[in-house]
Amino acid sequence: MEKAILGLDIGGTGIKGGVLVKGHLEDIRSIPTPAKESKEFILETIALFIESYLGYDIAGIGIGIPGLVDVEKGEVLGLANIPAFQHVELAKFLQERFAKPIFINNDANCFAIGVHKFGVGKPFKNIVGITLGTGVGAGIVINSHLYSGVYSAAGEWCSAPYLEHNFEHYCSGKFFHYYYDSKPKQLAKRAKAGDPEALKAFEEYGAHLGELIKHILFGLAPEAIVLGGSIRKTYPLFEASLKKSLSTFAYPTVLEHVQILLSELDETAIHGAVALVDVEPEIINT
Repeated sequence: MEKAILGLDIGGTGIKGGVLVKGHLEDIRSIPTPAKESKEFILETIALFIESYLGYDIAGIGIGIPGLVDVEKGEVLGLANIPAFQHVELAKFLQERFAKPIFINNDANCFAIGVHKFGVGKPFKNIVGITLGTGVGAGIVINSHLYSGVYSAAGEWCSAPYLEHNFEHYCSGKFFHYYYDSKPKQLAKRAKAGDPEALKAFEEYGAHLGELIKHILFGLAPEAIVLGGSIRKTYPLFEASLKKSLSTFAYPTVLEHVQILLSELDETAIHGAVALVDVEPEIINT
């Protein structure tokens, strides 16, 4: 039996899993998250989901969650949209149940280390991964190591003040909802058909995202910034305005050495979760 790493993505609506065997992700499964149930019920649901993968020789389990985590203790401090899952010692519970090493982190941090180990970020030592969807998240990799900060809160530029609100308001799906009463996918379809209003929406969006990236460059100056999340698929519609915004960055030499890349991973959350697990290299590599 081949050794494998199990990765879980626990969200407010679903729990998704998959195993990495010799560098290949396989056996992707998902179940609904019992978000309104008790902490005990949710923990048992997660355990039973993990049990369904015990046909594999699991060397370790990585878990990404949309909330703050005490990475050292493996304690979930809060989980978005799941009221009962606050201050939960998830790692301790799972280690006692399965006697496997458990690694837990914020999902945006998982995205960053996932694209670094398995995606377009692999050639670089220093990257920032930005997820663009209903919200905005970011993770930081420095010298090929994930930097999580205190309680996995590093990279939370989404909450930094910007214009009348914060960066998330202008760089996520919220921007299209509040200012154009639409969703990115719908506006993208209109923009591709030449609709002036839709084209304007993405032009403005790219300018806002450029401002966010400039803030990141001032603080970290990474070699690459990798965009993920559903909105990345509309990149051709805002690429020009994004680059125009970046062109005003105060240090042109730094800008010349930063690559803006798009994540190509289909199962980014699972790749990120398995990337957390510290095991023998032959399990991760092909």
